[in-house]
Amino acid sequence: MRFTIAAALLTVAASALAETGYVTDRLRLGLHNAEDTSDRPFQYLESGDSFEILSRDRYYGRVQLPDGTTGYVKMGYVVTDPPAALIVSETQAENERLAAELAETRAAFEDPAAKMDALRAEAVRLKSDLDEQTERASTLAEENENLVARQAAYAYSLPYRWVAGAILVCFIAGIVLGIWWLDRQNRRRHGGIRVL
Repeated sequence: MRFTIAAALLTVAASALAETGYVTDRLRLGLHNAEDTSDRPFQYLESGDSFEILSRDRYYGRVQLPDGTTGYVKMGYVVTDPPAALIVSETQAENERLAAELAETRAAFEDPAAKMDALRAEAVRLKSDLDEQTERASTLAEENENLVARQAAYAYSLPYRWVAGAILVCFIAGIVLGIWWLDRQNRRRHGGIRVL
């Protein structure tokens, strides 16, 4: 029993100290002057570098770099398909390009989107104003109809207050004119002397 517990503790401790490792895909391939690559390389090619294969046999090949440099390499490290590192870097570059393009597209649509939002808000405000003006026009139309109806009802009549006021003014004016006329007539008869 003690042995089992000690083995379990050692297993747990060993797994806690263990770390994960990976095989690297980075490779430096030497470019040589000698056909069998027995000399020291005069240049190193990194994983993902491209070149043209001029001639090859089972173990070695003569290659030409894009800048025109020629030399020999071991063909065991040469593949015709792009290596994973190159694919990853190209994919990352493409992702970065697409992210930049997406950011540009979003930036291009931000201004029109803001204008559209402003226009929507303006449309809502104008709709509200239109509703208010329509309601006001409806109210004014009703008031106008009432006034037209009242005007038609009283088209040939005068208001009682006006008639009563006109009669009163005429009555007072008649009394005043009558007194003045009588006074004038009396003065004429009596030679300009006022008789009461």
